Amino acid sequence: MPARLKRYHGSEQIHFITFTCFHRLSLLECAPAKRTFEAALERVRRAYRLCVYGYVVTPEHVHLLVSEPERSNLAQAIKSLKQGVSRRLIGERDRFWQTRYYDHNVRSYESFVGKLKYIHRNPVKCGLCARPDDWEWSSFRHYATGVEGAVEIESEWTARRRERAGVTPTVAAAPHSSQTGLEWATISVTGDHPNPTTNNQQLTPPLAPLCTFELQYSPYEGT
Repeated sequence: MPARLKRYHGSEQIHFITFTCFHRLSLLECAPAKRTFEAALERVRRAYRLCVYGYVVTPEHVHLLVSEPERSNLAQAIKSLKQGVSRRLIGERDRFWQTRYYDHNVRSYESFVGKLKYIHRNPVKCGLCARPDDWEWSSFRHYATGVEGAVEIESEWTARRRERAGVTPTVAAAPHSSQTGLEWATISVTGDHPNPTTNNQQLTPPLAPLCTFELQYSPYEGT
Protein backbone atom coordinates (compact mmCIF):
# COMPACT_ATOMS: atom_id res chain seq x y z
CA MET A 1 0.00 0.00 0.00
CA PRO A 2 1.43 3.41 -0.91
CA ALA A 3 2.70 5.72 1.83
CA ARG A 4 0.07 7.98 3.43
CA LEU A 5 -2.77 5.81 2.12
CA LYS A 6 -4.49 4.38 5.20
CA ARG A 7 -7.64 2.29 5.31
CA TYR A 8 -9.67 1.89 8.49
CA HIS A 9 -11.60 -1.37 8.21
CA GLY A 10 -13.26 -3.37 10.98
CA SER A 11 -14.79 -0.17 12.35
CA GLU A 12 -18.40 -1.07 11.40
CA GLN A 13 -18.59 2.29 9.65
CA ILE A 14 -19.94 3.05 6.20
CA HIS A 15 -17.38 3.64 3.45
CA PHE A 16 -17.36 6.02 0.50
CA ILE A 17 -15.36 4.24 -2.21
CA THR A 18 -14.05 5.62 -5.51
CA PHE A 19 -12.07 3.81 -8.19
CA THR A 20 -11.28 4.64 -11.79
CA CYS A 21 -10.62 2.95 -15.09
CA PHE A 22 -7.00 2.60 -16.19
CA HIS A 23 -5.57 6.03 -17.07
CA ARG A 24 -9.15 7.35 -16.63
CA LEU A 25 -10.13 5.92 -20.00
CA SER A 26 -13.87 5.72 -20.70
CA LEU A 27 -13.99 1.94 -20.50
CA LEU A 28 -17.50 1.97 -19.00
CA GLU A 29 -18.94 4.29 -21.62
CA CYS A 30 -21.40 1.91 -23.30
CA ALA A 31 -24.62 0.80 -21.61
CA PRO A 32 -23.73 -2.95 -21.64
CA ALA A 33 -20.50 -2.18 -19.75
CA LYS A 34 -22.39 -0.25 -17.08
CA ARG A 35 -24.91 -3.07 -16.76
CA THR A 36 -22.02 -5.51 -16.37
CA PHE A 37 -20.71 -3.42 -13.47
CA GLU A 38 -24.15 -3.28 -11.82
CA ALA A 39 -24.53 -7.05 -12.10
CA ALA A 40 -21.09 -7.54 -10.55
CA LEU A 41 -21.91 -5.15 -7.71
CA GLU A 42 -25.11 -7.06 -6.92
CA ARG A 43 -23.19 -10.35 -7.00
CA VAL A 44 -20.62 -8.98 -4.53
CA ARG A 45 -23.37 -7.52 -2.33
CA ARG A 46 -24.93 -10.96 -1.97
CA ALA A 47 -21.71 -12.97 -1.78
CA TYR A 48 -20.03 -10.78 0.86
CA ARG A 49 -23.27 -9.76 2.61
CA LEU A 50 -22.75 -6.02 2.55
CA CYS A 51 -25.22 -3.15 2.23
CA VAL A 52 -25.17 -0.77 -0.71
CA TYR A 53 -26.56 2.64 0.26
CA GLY A 54 -25.70 4.42 -2.98
CA TYR A 55 -23.69 4.14 -6.17
CA VAL A 56 -23.03 5.72 -9.54
CA VAL A 57 -21.29 4.34 -12.63
CA THR A 58 -19.79 6.88 -15.05
CA PRO A 59 -17.81 6.16 -18.22
CA GLU A 60 -14.46 6.30 -16.42
CA HIS A 61 -15.02 6.05 -12.66
CA VAL A 62 -17.32 4.62 -9.98
CA HIS A 63 -18.51 5.87 -6.57
CA LEU A 64 -19.96 3.55 -3.93
CA LEU A 65 -21.46 4.09 -0.47
CA VAL A 66 -21.35 0.71 1.27
CA SER A 67 -21.14 -1.01 4.62
CA GLU A 68 -18.35 -3.31 5.67
CA PRO A 69 -19.19 -6.87 4.64
CA GLU A 70 -20.40 -9.58 6.98
CA ARG A 71 -18.16 -12.07 5.18
CA SER A 72 -14.41 -11.44 4.73
CA ASN A 73 -13.42 -7.75 4.58
CA LEU A 74 -14.08 -4.71 2.43
CA ALA A 75 -10.74 -4.86 0.61
CA GLN A 76 -11.51 -8.40 -0.57
CA ALA A 77 -15.03 -7.41 -1.61
CA ILE A 78 -13.73 -4.51 -3.71
CA LYS A 79 -11.03 -6.74 -5.21
CA SER A 80 -13.67 -9.30 -6.19
CA LEU A 81 -15.85 -6.57 -7.72
CA LYS A 82 -13.03 -5.08 -9.79
CA GLN A 83 -11.75 -8.47 -10.93
CA GLY A 84 -15.22 -9.66 -11.91
CA VAL A 85 -15.81 -6.60 -14.09
CA SER A 86 -12.31 -6.70 -15.56
CA ARG A 87 -12.58 -10.35 -16.60
CA ARG A 88 -15.72 -9.58 -18.59
CA LEU A 89 -14.69 -6.27 -20.14
CA ILE A 90 -10.90 -6.10 -20.46
CA GLY A 91 -10.77 -7.51 -23.99
CA GLU A 92 -7.29 -7.05 -25.49
CA ARG A 93 -6.21 -4.42 -22.96
CA ASP A 94 -3.45 -5.05 -20.45
CA ARG A 95 -5.33 -3.42 -17.57
CA PHE A 96 -8.88 -2.27 -16.90
CA TRP A 97 -8.71 -0.52 -13.50
CA GLN A 98 -6.25 1.75 -11.76
CA THR A 99 -4.61 -0.25 -8.98
CA ARG A 100 -5.55 1.90 -6.01
CA TYR A 101 -8.94 3.09 -4.82
CA TYR A 102 -10.08 5.92 -2.55
CA ASP A 103 -11.72 4.88 0.74
CA HIS A 104 -13.30 7.41 3.12
CA ASN A 105 -14.88 6.34 6.42
CA VAL A 106 -18.29 7.96 6.94
CA ARG A 107 -18.62 8.91 10.60
CA SER A 108 -21.57 11.30 10.82
CA TYR A 109 -25.03 12.19 9.58
CA GLU A 110 -23.71 15.17 7.65
CA SER A 111 -21.04 13.09 5.96
CA PHE A 112 -23.49 10.34 4.95
CA VAL A 113 -25.96 12.79 3.41
CA GLY A 114 -23.16 14.74 1.75
CA LYS A 115 -21.65 11.65 0.14
CA LEU A 116 -25.05 10.40 -1.05
CA LYS A 117 -25.81 13.76 -2.63
CA TYR A 118 -22.36 13.86 -4.21
CA ILE A 119 -22.88 10.41 -5.73
CA HIS A 120 -26.27 11.29 -7.20
CA ARG A 121 -25.16 14.67 -8.58
CA ASN A 122 -21.88 13.39 -9.98
CA PRO A 123 -23.19 12.69 -13.52
CA VAL A 124 -24.46 16.28 -13.73
CA LYS A 125 -21.17 17.63 -12.43
CA CYS A 126 -19.33 15.59 -15.07
CA GLY A 127 -21.56 16.97 -17.83
CA LEU A 128 -23.14 13.59 -18.58
CA CYS A 129 -26.73 14.72 -18.10
CA ALA A 130 -28.83 17.73 -17.10
CA ARG A 131 -30.47 16.24 -14.01
CA PRO A 132 -29.62 13.32 -11.70
CA ASP A 133 -32.78 11.44 -12.68
CA ASP A 134 -31.63 11.50 -16.32
CA TRP A 135 -28.76 9.15 -15.43
CA GLU A 136 -29.85 5.53 -15.40
CA TRP A 137 -26.78 4.01 -13.78
CA SER A 138 -27.02 5.21 -10.19
CA SER A 139 -29.16 4.76 -7.08
CA PHE A 140 -30.88 8.14 -7.55
CA ARG A 141 -34.05 6.80 -9.16
CA HIS A 142 -34.47 4.28 -6.35
CA TYR A 143 -34.36 7.01 -3.70
CA ALA A 144 -36.67 9.26 -5.73
CA THR A 145 -39.33 6.69 -6.68
CA GLY A 146 -38.59 3.37 -4.98
CA VAL A 147 -37.99 1.66 -8.31
CA GLU A 148 -35.96 -1.54 -8.04
CA GLY A 149 -32.88 -1.64 -10.19
CA ALA A 150 -30.10 -4.14 -10.79
CA VAL A 151 -28.60 -3.47 -7.34
CA GLU A 152 -30.58 -3.77 -4.10
CA ILE A 153 -30.25 -0.46 -2.23
CA GLU A 154 -30.48 -0.28 1.55
CA SER A 155 -33.22 2.32 2.03
CA GLU A 156 -36.63 2.84 3.57
CA TRP A 157 -38.24 1.71 0.30
CA THR A 158 -36.46 -1.63 0.69
CA ALA A 159 -37.21 -1.82 4.42
CA ARG A 160 -40.93 -1.36 3.73
CA ARG A 161 -40.92 -4.07 1.08
CA ARG A 162 -39.13 -6.43 3.47
CA GLU A 163 -41.72 -5.70 6.13
CA ARG A 164 -44.57 -6.48 3.73
CA ALA A 165 -42.81 -9.66 2.63
CA GLY A 166 -42.18 -10.75 6.21
CA VAL A 167 -38.38 -10.71 5.84
CA THR A 168 -36.75 -10.46 9.26
CA PRO A 169 -33.54 -8.43 9.69
CA THR A 170 -30.52 -10.56 10.55
CA VAL A 171 -28.17 -7.79 11.65
CA ALA A 172 -26.76 -8.03 15.16
CA ALA A 173 -27.17 -5.26 17.69
CA ALA A 174 -25.10 -2.31 16.61
CA PRO A 175 -22.58 -0.47 18.77
CA HIS A 176 -23.74 2.61 20.63
CA SER A 177 -23.36 5.92 18.81
CA SER A 178 -20.81 7.13 21.34
CA GLN A 179 -18.50 4.35 20.18
CA THR A 180 -18.73 4.47 16.40
CA GLY A 181 -21.29 7.10 15.45
CA LEU A 182 -23.19 4.47 13.49
CA GLU A 183 -25.97 2.07 14.38
CA TRP A 184 -29.11 0.68 12.81
CA ALA A 185 -31.90 3.03 11.77
CA THR A 186 -34.24 3.57 8.86
CA ILE A 187 -34.01 6.02 5.99
CA SER A 188 -36.91 8.36 5.45
CA VAL A 189 -37.06 9.34 1.80
CA THR A 190 -38.83 12.45 0.60
CA GLY A 191 -40.00 11.88 -2.95
CA ASP A 192 -42.89 12.51 -5.29
CA HIS A 193 -44.09 8.91 -5.41
CA PRO A 194 -45.86 7.32 -2.39
CA ASN A 195 -45.40 3.71 -3.51
CA PRO A 196 -42.29 2.03 -4.87
CA THR A 197 -42.29 0.32 -8.23
CA THR A 198 -41.32 -3.34 -8.03
CA ASN A 199 -40.01 -5.90 -10.44
CA ASN A 200 -40.27 -8.96 -8.18
CA GLN A 201 -36.58 -8.82 -7.25
CA GLN A 202 -35.85 -11.22 -4.40
CA LEU A 203 -35.39 -9.34 -1.13
CA THR A 204 -32.54 -9.92 1.25
CA PRO A 205 -32.52 -8.83 4.89
CA PRO A 206 -30.45 -5.83 6.00
CA LEU A 207 -26.98 -6.98 6.92
CA ALA A 208 -25.20 -4.04 8.50
CA PRO A 209 -25.72 -0.94 10.65
CA LEU A 210 -26.77 2.32 9.04
CA CYS A 211 -26.89 5.44 11.21
CA THR A 212 -27.83 6.73 14.66
CA PHE A 213 -30.40 9.01 13.07
CA GLU A 214 -33.39 8.89 10.81
CA LEU A 215 -32.11 10.23 7.52
CA GLN A 216 -34.35 12.90 6.00
CA TYR A 217 -32.97 12.82 2.48
CA SER A 218 -34.72 14.48 -0.43
CA PRO A 219 -33.08 13.28 -3.65
CA TYR A 220 -34.41 16.28 -5.59
CA GLU A 221 -33.18 18.89 -3.11
CA GLY A 222 -30.65 21.18 -4.72
CA THR A 223 -30.86 19.55 -8.17
